[in-house]
Amino acid sequence: MTAARITSVQCISPAGLHRMAYKEWGDPANPRVLVCVHGVTRVGDDFDALAQALSDQYRVVCPDVVGRGRSGRLRNPQLYRIPQYVSDMVTLIARVTANADADAATVDWFGTSMGGLIGMALASLPDNPIGKLVLNDIGPTLDPVALQRIGDYIGQDLRFASFDEGAQFVREVSASFGTHTDQQWHKLAADVLREGADGQWVRHYDMGLAEPLRGATEASAKADEAALWAAYDAIRCPTLLVRGANSDLLSRATAQQMLARGPHPQLVEIPDTGHAPTFINADQIAIARKFLVG
Repeated sequence: MTAARITSVQCISPAGLHRMAYKEWGDPANPRVLVCVHGVTRVGDDFDALAQALSDQYRVVCPDVVGRGRSGRLRNPQLYRIPQYVSDMVTLIARVTANADADAATVDWFGTSMGGLIGMALASLPDNPIGKLVLNDIGPTLDPVALQRIGDYIGQDLRFASFDEGAQFVREVSASFGTHTDQQWHKLAADVLREGADGQWVRHYDMGLAEPLRGATEASAKADEAALWAAYDAIRCPTLLVRGANSDLLSRATAQQMLARGPHPQLVEIPDTGHAPTFINADQIAIARKFLVG
């Protein structure tokens, strides 16, 4: 099996240039590309198991969205929003499909939570490059209580005396991911914790991610929801909607509404799981393979 490779691509925002790191698996010459994009405080390493499993069919590309993990930080934290992330992904896709026929350069997309919103926005655009789309526990209507929970979590500048202390915190706040082994929980923590110069352990993202959330109002939230539904309704590619059966972010009512609109997706619910399924275990990976590969 081809080992993972880590590289980066230079992107631009209104505040200047930044680098977006990405991890890729599989044959670098494979024209069949799957882009996997993580949730709001996670990283591309989340997809190691899925990427390894699908690297027999795809070149699997797993970016760290700007502000997270190995990627750079934005000089203006107010730019940590979906339009900037979409812009960065267009740059990434241009890089990884550079050797393809320009008129046939398509990628499949697997997006968890925020990564699904980015995919939704990109797949809604005319002449977009998305062939198949997986939306993992995300939709246009987001539960406000769950959003408040996530916003509070993002903005806490927590520091841990040891890795084990930090790992226990990650395990507790990520309990909705569902059942995992101790080894899997260790990796889920190790992917997003780093040791600072002072010996304390911190979460590996820019605390500035919370700033756009702090500025949200009821009116702006309604406008965002309307824009997301408009984007969703414009999607035409084959789409799989995955929902954690106990999810507090994607309600069953919203999922049912999504089935009747836009791309009229297939729906799979993952039992005994909330927000969001990790696609680490074989049964979940099989769901992705069935849809993406057939």
